[in-house]
Amino acid sequence: MIPETDATSSYHLLDAVIDSLACPHCGQSVIRDAGAVRCASGHSFDIARQGYVNMLAGNAKTGTADTPSMLDARAAFFAAGHFAPLTNAIAETATLLGNDVAGCYVDVGAGAGHHLAGALERAPQRAGLALDISKHAARRAARSHPRAIAIVCDTWRPLPIRDGAAAVVLDVFAPRNAAEFHRILAPGGGLLIATPTSAHLTQLAGPLSLVSIDPRKAERIDTALHGRFETIAENLVEHEMLLHHDDIIALVGMGPSSRHMSEHELADRVRLLPAPMAVTSSLLVSSYRAASGAGGDSVEEAERAPHQAYT
Repeated sequence: MIPETDATSSYHLLDAVIDSLACPHCGQSVIRDAGAVRCASGHSFDIARQGYVNMLAGNAKTGTADTPSMLDARAAFFAAGHFAPLTNAIAETATLLGNDVAGCYVDVGAGAGHHLAGALERAPQRAGLALDISKHAARRAARSHPRAIAIVCDTWRPLPIRDGAAAVVLDVFAPRNAAEFHRILAPGGGLLIATPTSAHLTQLAGPLSLVSIDPRKAERIDTALHGRFETIAENLVEHEMLLHHDDIIALVGMGPSSRHMSEHELADRVRLLPAPMAVTSSLLVSSYRAASGAGGDSVEEAERAPHQAYT
């Protein structure tokens, strides 16, 4: 149980969930030692003054990490409520998946922690761990909810979470490391994966040259999860968003397409669109349980899909 009165202090919350963490180098348990987290082998990880723990290896590749401008755009878009149906669906699904299972919520590729915060609102006794490779995202995720701790780490490597510590693993438009998801889930726990369908933002795809949705996405997910997880439910969350030009600029700016055009070019293209404009949000929220007898194969077999960066 995480007391609400203590949760406003990142140190107090970190102490409450420290048993859920593990050293990403050697897998040993860790303790908090003043301003750092340490394992018995001497590996040490700083607790940043902004409240997150940096457990990222020095040679990690951070080229796909969220930038401050992407996070600003995401904050603006979420504040307008356009993805509220998705956040609500994630929260409801997480509650069902984690029912009667001990452990925390672990959001992999959490971004600024928006969806994790929504899930924690419906789970008053849970703590949440927001994992992301971006320190800029971690700074925001650390403030996303009183019961959220942000961890900077590489999701393609062993996660800094001990075996069986997670009641629910959330993966919203993020890399899917099936072996690690399986390892950190508690018995009876569940995996939630949210992905865009081919209908997502279809009205903007052509005019703005958006990064396309991989037509084999479902096949790749099935391949990545095969042998470790079994599908138990799929929920299509689809609705029409009425977007003004500023909304569209924020929507594009928070995702991978922002890396392929300048702000000036985006503004010029958006200026030619009607305002407001009806745009489809089409997202699939899928639920999984660990398959009986599933093994924990190498983390190197993880599905290396591009991070959509909409979280």
